[in-house]
Amino acid sequence: MKRNWEILQSARTIAVVGLSGKRYRPSYGVAEYLQRSGYRIIPVNPEETEVLGERCYPDLDSVPEEVDVVDIFRRSEFVPEIVEAAIRKGAKVVWMQEGVIHEEAAQRAREAGLTVVMDHCILKDHRRFAQAS
Repeated sequence: MKRNWEILQSARTIAVVGLSGKRYRPSYGVAEYLQRSGYRIIPVNPEETEVLGERCYPDLDSVPEEVDVVDIFRRSEFVPEIVEAAIRKGAKVVWMQEGVIHEEAAQRAREAGLTVVMDHCILKDHRRFAQAS
């Protein structure tokens, strides 16, 4: 768990894959929290043009800047293609939200040198560590 806090302390830019513009969706609340906590949020969703005041990109390959963490809010069956895009992008971390589990994709990411966090809420981890420190 300490490793998750180290990730959150060193990360600056988080691409949120599957970020919805609908305020009631968990992805929106988590991204809004991260943005308020000082992270640069890059929305990735082909159905949106702008979320939280940031331009939204249809996929990771379209994001024109470096990304530290790829935070995944998609169903598990979509994880392998997102991991491949994260590898191409040069991301350091793939973070799969609660309920998002894909062992093969996680192994592929690790083999490519990425750190993997699976089945964890980035907001809950951030809040827990921030309160403890």
